[in-house]
Amino acid sequence: MSDINLFTPLALGPLTLPNRLAMAPLTRNRSTPEGVPHALNVEYYRQRAGAGLLITEATCIAPEAVGYPLTPGIWSDAQVAGWRAVTEAVHQEGGRIVCQLWHVGRISHPSLQPNGQLPVAPSAIAPVGDAITFQGPQPFVTPRALETSELPGIVAQYRHAAAQAKAAGFDGIEVHAANGYLIDEFLRDGSNQRTDAYGGDVDNRARLLLEVLDAVCPVWGADRVGVRLSPIQPFNDMRDSDPKCTFSRVVELLNRFGLAYLHLTEMGKDAPGAAGPHFDPLELRDVWRGVLMTNAGYDRDRANALLAAGRADLVAFGVPFIANPDLPARYLAGAPLNAPDPATFYGGDAKGYTDYPFMDAA
Repeated sequence: MSDINLFTPLALGPLTLPNRLAMAPLTRNRSTPEGVPHALNVEYYRQRAGAGLLITEATCIAPEAVGYPLTPGIWSDAQVAGWRAVTEAVHQEGGRIVCQLWHVGRISHPSLQPNGQLPVAPSAIAPVGDAITFQGPQPFVTPRALETSELPGIVAQYRHAAAQAKAAGFDGIEVHAANGYLIDEFLRDGSNQRTDAYGGDVDNRARLLLEVLDAVCPVWGADRVGVRLSPIQPFNDMRDSDPKCTFSRVVELLNRFGLAYLHLTEMGKDAPGAAGPHFDPLELRDVWRGVLMTNAGYDRDRANALLAAGRADLVAFGVPFIANPDLPARYLAGAPLNAPDPATFYGGDAKGYTDYPFMDAA
C-alpha cells in the first residue's frame, strides 16, 4: 500500500493534475440542434473545473457520427467557437479539459443521419433495442457495413476532429473506443464479422483504432491523447467471445504510442458474463505501461483504496459530478453530497444541470 490518494498530484503528459478525480464523459443532451455548445454548457463545465481533469461529453466527429438528439459536435467552425468558450471558462478557473471524440456507428437512426441514410458499422448487424431520436424511441435499424475503401475517410474525420479540438483550445483529446460505438464495434467479434483486413483476429479488429491513433497523435502529440475502452460493458448489445484475450491484445498494441492515459470503464461487473466470459478489467493494469484511469461507480473511500493499492492512477466520477459541481472540495472536506435527480440527466434546461448548490451554499 502507498500514501497515494485522490488528492495526490499527478503528471499527465505535459499537464500537472492537482488531484486524481477526473470528471467522466457525461452525455447530457443540452447542445443546440446543430450540435453547438452554448452559454449553458459553458457554465456547466466552468462549475466543475476543480476536477483534476475534465473529459467532455462524447463529441461527434462528423454529421454521420451523430446518434442522439442535442449532442455536441466538433466538425464545424460554429462548434469550435462554442467549445472555445467552454475551454476558456475552464482555463480561467484553473482547470484542464480534454475533448472526447465520438462516432456512434450503428447506435443511430436514419432520422439523425444526413439525408436519412443508414447508420454505418463494421458489419450489417442490428443491435437489440431502441435509438433515441427527436421523435422519441425508435427500433434500431440494420446498419450498412462500411466498405474497406471508406475506412480511410473515417480516419480522416477523426484527424479533422482532432485538429478542430486543438483550435477550440482543449488540453488534449480522448478517443472514444468504448460502450458499443463505432471503434468498439470493430474491436469486439460480436459486432464485427468482417472478412477483410479489419475483421477476424484481434490485430485486424484493432486496426481502425490504431489507424485513428496514427492520425490524431501527430496533431496533438501522443502525450495529450487518451483512449477509452469498455472490455466487459454489454451496453448497446455488445459482446465478445473472449474479452480478456481481445482487450489484453488491444492494450498491448496501444503501448507503442506513449499515450497520455488509458481510460477503462469497469461497467458490466454488475452483469457478469453478459458481454462474454467475465474477467476483471483491472487485470489489464499488468499489460498497460502508462497512466491508468478507471471508472465504475466509485465513491471517495473505494477510490482512495484503489489508488493506494496501485491498481489505478486516476478515478473518473460520473453521477457524483452531475450533482456536485464542487465534488473534489466536498471529498476533501468529508462533506455530504447533493442527491442527483435522474429525471434531469438527459435534456432540458438549467434544472438538474447548472443549479446544483455548491458546498458553501448548501
